[in-house]
Amino acid sequence: MAGKTDILKIIKESAAKKILFLPHAVRQMSKPDRMISTTDIRLVLEHGEIIEDYPEDARGHSCMILSFLDDRPIHVVCSPKEEYLAIITAYVPNDQEWNNNYKKRKES
Repeated sequence: MAGKTDILKIIKESAAKKILFLPHAVRQMSKPDRMISTTDIRLVLEHGEIIEDYPEDARGHSCMILSFLDDRPIHVVCSPKEEYLAIITAYVPNDQEWNNNYKKRKES
């Protein structure tokens, strides 16, 4: 199983080849209250940190990356593939579901 440092390296290598935005990601990114650009996604991938790792995901190893752009938190869930990086979803996390640094889900 790859560690967080390893998977982040693999993510960056996949993103350097090609980034594929899945339809769900495009819908989430284009919601009026979010408006997350492809440039924003690239910045999150470059500067973000992995906060959740899903090595057993049915879509293949994936993870959630958090970064702050102009003080706005953004979560990106992605899955590296041989030829590209798949962006599964991207959104602005809310205070009701996440703790104050947006790194851990609140207990329900």
